[in-house]
Amino acid sequence: MILKKGFDNEKYLHEQTQEILERVKRFDDKLYLEFGGKLLYDYHASRVLPGYDPNAKMLLLSELKDKADLLLCIYAGDIERKKIRADFGITYDADALKLIDELRGWEINVLGVIITRFDNQPAAVHFKNKLERRGIKVYTHRFTRGYPTDVDTIVSDEGYGANEYIESDKPLVIVTGPGPGSGKLATCLSQLYHDHHRGIRSGYAKFETFPVWNLPLKHPVNVAYEAATADIKDFNLIDPFHMEAYGKISVNYNRDVEVFPVLQRIMEKITGGESFYRSPTDMGVNRVGFAITDDDVVKEASKQEIIRRYFRYLCEYAMGFAEKDTVQKAELFIKGFNLVPEHREVVMPARNAAEDARSSANKGNEGIYCGASIELKDGTIITGSNSPLMHAAASLIIHAIKHLSGIPGQLTLLPEYLTESVRDLKTRILKERSVSLDLEEALIILSVSTMTNPAAKLAIEKLKDLRDCEVHMTHIPTPGDEAGLRRLGVNLTSDPNFSTKNLFIT
Repeated sequence: MILKKGFDNEKYLHEQTQEILERVKRFDDKLYLEFGGKLLYDYHASRVLPGYDPNAKMLLLSELKDKADLLLCIYAGDIERKKIRADFGITYDADALKLIDELRGWEINVLGVIITRFDNQPAAVHFKNKLERRGIKVYTHRFTRGYPTDVDTIVSDEGYGANEYIESDKPLVIVTGPGPGSGKLATCLSQLYHDHHRGIRSGYAKFETFPVWNLPLKHPVNVAYEAATADIKDFNLIDPFHMEAYGKISVNYNRDVEVFPVLQRIMEKITGGESFYRSPTDMGVNRVGFAITDDDVVKEASKQEIIRRYFRYLCEYAMGFAEKDTVQKAELFIKGFNLVPEHREVVMPARNAAEDARSSANKGNEGIYCGASIELKDGTIITGSNSPLMHAAASLIIHAIKHLSGIPGQLTLLPEYLTESVRDLKTRILKERSVSLDLEEALIILSVSTMTNPAAKLAIEKLKDLRDCEVHMTHIPTPGDEAGLRRLGVNLTSDPNFSTKNLFIT
């Protein structure tokens, strides 16, 4: 399905910059801004808001970098249990290192890293040592005594006062971190406590892209956010505090609404007066809803994202990562818009490709037949299937770039002498069971063949045109296929089937 743009990124950046700067002025030029969501590569946002730059937040920070410092929070427990970011396939601590590198590349100053709820966990200590020995300033914050009910202890030298103060001479301090629960809010409030003891009337605000507060509660954009966080049990609701204070409907999410009464009391205790805000919505500075230019386009894009999330949870359930109620919740979102998974246009072609492979196979062959399909940017559907030579993902990508290059289907891009050499290495030398090439292996062979084959060189240039294309597979991809598809930047879903009966998959 070809979607037009439905979001004006330039308008958004302009309005968002102005909104943040206005909030800074409100607090005597010292604001701690909690940055939620992904700072870089926010592909969820770019999928549900066609036209949104996945690096919009980084572009925003570039506009503000002369006025801002940045603090990066990471929860010690996430380091200890090696929590994985599903979109990148790397641990949260590795993501933090990657993010610091990216920020430096954008010339944005990282004031320091805060390891939150630190209790001398061995992995967290190792992470701290690694950063400090590379010249990164690291702070450790313990669990806040008294939190969340004993406000007198929280706002005291035993609570926030026990945390080391982080000095900044910039009017804006961005506080961010990988994933939810990283300790961003506690860090902001700790800094507020120390500032007010020093006579600095600093303030706090929150920047979250989703849910979009000025869209309806059941708008597909907001439902897509619920689908994206179904595994952590987040849900959207009408902000009751905003309704009571102003008589206006606004959308927020459960954790912000639940914590608001406590947060309000904490801020009142810190400032010795009234809270800065009357509702969770008041805390926000998000202007994303004002940059939507085509609501119908955005709605359809969001419905597609809900289906993607459903497939993802099905696979995570099959692999033991997700619970049944997460899958059921995602299924309810689909039914709420009268959708079926097959509304995703690449689903049935992939399944048909698998059936075609099964039908054309030799009688008596009981192997597993995998199909894959991709929708190119002009709406063309290309399919692939597994064979003794290569995996379905590899077949699919080779077919797609041959089509984009105008290369005849019967022309071979992977020379037999190279494929046989790799197969020999895998079986005779490395003693692997599978000889079929995964996507990463096929792309390496393709790149080597460009030295002697002009057609291969032409085809490999077309790999860039696959970014953001929709892909579906009938089986959960192997690590080599998944890594290759991730690097190509496609939007991948798969049916919750395994491509082999083996329990250990390499």
